[in-house]
Amino acid sequence: MIPEQFQITEEIHQTKYLVNGELKDWKGKTSPVVSTISSTKEYAPTPLGSIPDMGEAEALEALEAALAAYNKGQGVWPTMKVKDRIECMETFVKKMEEKREEVVKLLMWEIGKNQPDSYKEFDRTVEYIYDTIEEYKQLDRNSAKFSKHDGVYAHIRRGPLGVVLCLGPYNYPLNETFALLIPAIIMGNTTVFKPAKHGVLLITPLLEAFQTSFPKGVVNILFGRGRAVAAPIMQTGKVDVLALIGNSKSANALQEQHPKSNRLRLVLGLEAKNPAIVLPDADLDLTINECIAGTLSFNGQRCTALKVVYVHEDIKEEFLKRFSEKVDALKFGNPWDKDVKLTPLPEPGKPAYIQELLDDAKAKGAKIQNKKGGKHKDNYIWPAVLYPVSKDMRVYEEEQFGPIIPVLSFKDIEEPLDDMAESNYGQQVSLFGKDVYTLSPLIDTLANLVCRVNLNSSCQRGPDVYPFTGRKDSAQATLSVHDALRSFSIRTFVAFKDNELNNETIEQLLEAKVSNFLSTDYIL
Repeated sequence: MIPEQFQITEEIHQTKYLVNGELKDWKGKTSPVVSTISSTKEYAPTPLGSIPDMGEAEALEALEAALAAYNKGQGVWPTMKVKDRIECMETFVKKMEEKREEVVKLLMWEIGKNQPDSYKEFDRTVEYIYDTIEEYKQLDRNSAKFSKHDGVYAHIRRGPLGVVLCLGPYNYPLNETFALLIPAIIMGNTTVFKPAKHGVLLITPLLEAFQTSFPKGVVNILFGRGRAVAAPIMQTGKVDVLALIGNSKSANALQEQHPKSNRLRLVLGLEAKNPAIVLPDADLDLTINECIAGTLSFNGQRCTALKVVYVHEDIKEEFLKRFSEKVDALKFGNPWDKDVKLTPLPEPGKPAYIQELLDDAKAKGAKIQNKKGGKHKDNYIWPAVLYPVSKDMRVYEEEQFGPIIPVLSFKDIEEPLDDMAESNYGQQVSLFGKDVYTLSPLIDTLANLVCRVNLNSSCQRGPDVYPFTGRKDSAQATLSVHDALRSFSIRTFVAFKDNELNNETIEQLLEAKVSNFLSTDYIL
């Protein structure tokens, strides 16, 4: 039974898009939005509505609106006082909070995220916005001064970069998208934003909040395929920042379309193949619980998920047995079902892809260790624990982004360390063990291979005040409440020699309070 508050009573046919401060009507082609969750006893996907299928004309219209709002650095938004930009953001987040139930309901239906995690994603995003506002206030307070060196004064602040093209992922279509969009906006940039392919309707309840909270052209929201909408924007060469969380193939393709590569700044969160390394003295109760969370939270559809597990051969038998039993004991169901851990996969083709990885691994010597592993439902494939996994298997090489868990055993710790050094990715690692003399050199090495070493804990992004980034092909720039403001801005300053004319002029400028940049006002 679907609880009454989560039932789909009517489809949402999104016919509005936001450009230049106006919610415009769309009368062109549309694309259906369908949930893989069934609302009937006999399995059938559930139609949720439709979205505009936009193209080059709308993309360029949105870009022109963002360019006009930036207006070569002279626009209302980039020149606005920091406290006024903060007021706009506070207005937005209050309006956003009113839409909590609508957004959460769509999160569950569109991407199959369970009820507690859907509420958590919404609440965490709201908290992220409030934390960003507080961090920006502190950043501005620290800038409300003059420095002096070698007879030259400097008033140093952070200024916007220009126009940002923002593309978010489907697995965290609210949180990770807003982790790009919010700092980009508040720093004075103007934006063109296209929601992800799944988790797109949940932006609908927020369109009006964007429209009424910011000056026209600051936020422009389009719908459609990335290739049709993002590519024409990049080809103009007028975008200053590409902000994308998703696949490196998409990021590379878009970068290559920009004709001025030195002008383009990149803020990218890409793939990872985060390993767990289980040492012989690991606390197996804790380790197995953390590895379950790491590999199968949201069905493993997270860049921060544990995608490969290395277990010391002295404990591999016990680990595999207990871990497999725990995987088979997980509850599958719809997002609103009580205590459900595994939910329908939002991509209709994902079970078939996971099956391909399974078939390839089995053909090359791997065995499914858990009884339910690989069993199909209409919209799911049960998580398979695979062992032994070798490097010639696709599941070792590819970021699976779904419910399949490759396990390798090792004798010598250099084996997983060598694999990590050779990997294309370098986001995080989970290290399980207790002996400090073993852990110490490992931590020192791992910190040079990835950007976060999780000790006896699964990999994760949060808390959002901590740096979120990666080495090699996993990321460019750093996203955290603190770092994101810096990723979407640049240090810029007014300098003047220490003489009577300049000192008098600056004093008059500060007294007149007519410059929004040159100011020692302190935001409380």
